[in-house]
Amino acid sequence: MDKRYQVFVSSTYTDLKDERRAIIQTLIEIDCIPAGMELFPAADEEQFKFIKRIVDDCDYYILIIGGRYGSTTADGLSYTEREYDYAREIGINVLSFIHENPGMIEFDKSEIDPALRSRLNAFREKAKTGSVVKLWTDAKDLPGLVAISLLKTIKTHPAVGWVRANQLANVEALTELNELRKRNQELENQIADATPAIENIAGLEDSVELSGTYIENQYTAEEKLWLRWSELFAAVGPHVLSQPNNVLMETHFKAVVKELFRGKNKNCKGNWFVRDQYFQTVKI
Repeated sequence: MDKRYQVFVSSTYTDLKDERRAIIQTLIEIDCIPAGMELFPAADEEQFKFIKRIVDDCDYYILIIGGRYGSTTADGLSYTEREYDYAREIGINVLSFIHENPGMIEFDKSEIDPALRSRLNAFREKAKTGSVVKLWTDAKDLPGLVAISLLKTIKTHPAVGWVRANQLANVEALTELNELRKRNQELENQIADATPAIENIAGLEDSVELSGTYIENQYTAEEKLWLRWSELFAAVGPHVLSQPNNVLMETHFKAVVKELFRGKNKNCKGNWFVRDQYFQTVKI
């Protein structure tokens, strides 16, 4: 299937606006669906509820940390950190990209307030405990770093993703056909297991010996007739259903094998009578 993954991009807004734009463009180029708060840079409690619903629909979560901690809630946490905590809570794959040296970031993109800088440092340490953590210094390197890390994560930890509805219908049909195929195989195996095994059955090309009495004028002798089972069945088989009982079938059987004897012994002028027990053998 042509599956696409939805990726949430989380960061402070005004100081990382250019970085976010470049990352979102990168996500589009690698056939991912970017999601973020580009249209709603201001944060409040109502909007955070909406953000959580969007994160719920995403397959991967990208966190970018620069030099600012961001707008805080009543409990002192930034909305960016709350988004990160929620993503970890629901168990989606988180990729953190943390500026290696926030002290080198220009003044207007850095936290001046000591309390907020302290919270930023604590948040940085928390984000470093994730499974995928990359450090960056130059903004122009960030899109490539994101692309490589995300593609590797998709390969090692594939998520649910999104597909077109017509593709899903095709996959459902193939899945159903495969289930029917497996069920058919199971039933065939059950039939094979339920069929009794009969040993020592001759093959159609195996020979069968019929003994009988040959009478010509005053001459009487024991003569044998050798046939393949396929020859015998070909001669007797077509008449099986037309004979209503054993007596009539035995009469027919003796007449048939007599003709087969004559066919194999062109020079005989007398009659050949097969022994009675051979009818029972052939019948069984």
